Amino acid sequence: MALSLGVALKPHVVGESAWGFPAVDEADEDGFVGVGADLEPSTLIGAYRHGLFPMPTGDGGPIAWWSPDPRGVLPLNGLVASRSLQKSCRRYRVSVDEAFDRVIDRCASIERPGGWISSAIISAYCELHRLGWAHSVETWSGDELVGGLYGVQIGGLFAGESMFHLATDASKVALVGLVEALRNCGASLLDVQWRTDHLATLGVCEIPRSDYLAALYQAIDSNCDTVKTPLFEGF
Repeated sequence: MALSLGVALKPHVVGESAWGFPAVDEADEDGFVGVGADLEPSTLIGAYRHGLFPMPTGDGGPIAWWSPDPRGVLPLNGLVASRSLQKSCRRYRVSVDEAFDRVIDRCASIERPGGWISSAIISAYCELHRLGWAHSVETWSGDELVGGLYGVQIGGLFAGESMFHLATDASKVALVGLVEALRNCGASLLDVQWRTDHLATLGVCEIPRSDYLAALYQAIDSNCDTVKTPLFEGF
């Protein structure tokens, strides 16, 4: 896997949110905390700092906020790369922040139950990207964008939001690139929200919300570089 230099900006100050965030221990058994507020940069960054993330109830509908217990995370030393994935890593080029808008649009276009990437989410996260908080990792076959993912970085936290692939293992290769980039920049916590059977094959595990919050507070207060394209040494 060959990697090229991506654009990495220091995040702009967004200030304090105008909203008060509910305590995460008020979440129900599914992790649902409440609805309301907005998708302004200060609200989104404040929510992530409190262990919350948004999923709208529909395009134009109220915003729902979530804090699952347990929480899905991928330990940065726990990535599982099968032989086939290692082989795939050598087939693609991986970049950071070369095509954020295209990545989030592709993620939004996936047909799936409960799809949450509304037009409002796209606009909000594109603005976070412009301000240096949201980042994408892209997988390329030649000049064709064949996979990728996006998320939000606050200090040593990277909160993964969604991923897509148009070619075999392309999203997994993007994840391998993200993990390498996070290791290189000094990050400590990769949040994937929920563990799925698919993500579990890559090393994603579940931890109690209390452990997640302890790791979160430590991560966001760490002196960490912005994620950028690393020199990938391969397998």
